[in-house]
Amino acid sequence: MSPSDKVQSIFDLGIIWDAHSGFMPDPAADLRNLQIWRDANINYLSIDVGFDLLPWQQTVRTLAHFRHWILAHPSDYALVSSADEILAAKASDKLAVTFDIEGMNALDGRIEMVEFYHRLGVRQMLFAYNRNNLTGGGCHDDDLGLTSFGRQVIDEMNRLGMFVDVSHTGARTSMEVMEYSDRPVIFSHSNPKALCGHGRNITDDQIRACARTGGVIGIVGLNRFLGDGRTDSERLADHIEYLVDLAGPRHVGIGLDYAFPVDMGGLDTLFADNRQFWPQSEYPDGATTYYEPSQMRELVEVLLHRGHSDRIVRDVMGGNFMRLAREIWKQPSTPAY
Repeated sequence: MSPSDKVQSIFDLGIIWDAHSGFMPDPAADLRNLQIWRDANINYLSIDVGFDLLPWQQTVRTLAHFRHWILAHPSDYALVSSADEILAAKASDKLAVTFDIEGMNALDGRIEMVEFYHRLGVRQMLFAYNRNNLTGGGCHDDDLGLTSFGRQVIDEMNRLGMFVDVSHTGARTSMEVMEYSDRPVIFSHSNPKALCGHGRNITDDQIRACARTGGVIGIVGLNRFLGDGRTDSERLADHIEYLVDLAGPRHVGIGLDYAFPVDMGGLDTLFADNRQFWPQSEYPDGATTYYEPSQMRELVEVLLHRGHSDRIVRDVMGGNFMRLAREIWKQPSTPAY
């Protein structure tokens, strides 16, 4: 089989999974830009609908708008709730979509909001977005650790069948979450600190702990977290190989955190006006650049060229997150307590 045929087989036989988008969670977002992922032959995307510095009411408004838009475009998009529905969407040439929330401020301190979001299509929630909240500590704060309310949230997420996500979360809190949860825990979009020493990246201890839970670490495609100002496929492959060597190939995935070009102005404004979430020492002035979904085919080429087996590449590109979806996600229903 030729190299190009091998690449095509990865896309034909596997699920290409992007565990987190980074565009502005706002009802004004132009969702026609989701065509970027369809053009890149990505099969599944988790769409961000809110993060901790925004009021919880905006998260609800954004979620309502995004759901309405996706359901109004059934020829191209499918709002899914199971792994089998992802496969069905791929067979119909649709982008499968669920939602995620970055940080627990969206709960407004109310445990019943977890089920509310789950029923509306949210399948993963981060414990913090850089700063502390009622459930635990952020990676750019004086990490207070997992709180009593945080343990209640984990219990509820485990009951409902949601990905417990500790990207953007403080190291202590993340370790306590992974110790407490009885289901696998993920880092949807985090890179190894050993290759890029940014405070948003994660240590070897966090990586190993995630693997022990059975979870997956998704490589993020921003230059700030990849290091050396790079967003090329070779650099992304460096981070993937580090994780494969340390955690094992069953615990590595992709979470690009890609933002629509037209949304970057809004993100840059928030960035400038909320330095408590993005401290100057960690985010000096300078452009954030993104690894684009269209580069994913090249990433497969690089990984295969470096000698990784078809099976490992399929798992990294989506098979590992797909396996967790089969294990963790549950259909919306009325679960028994």
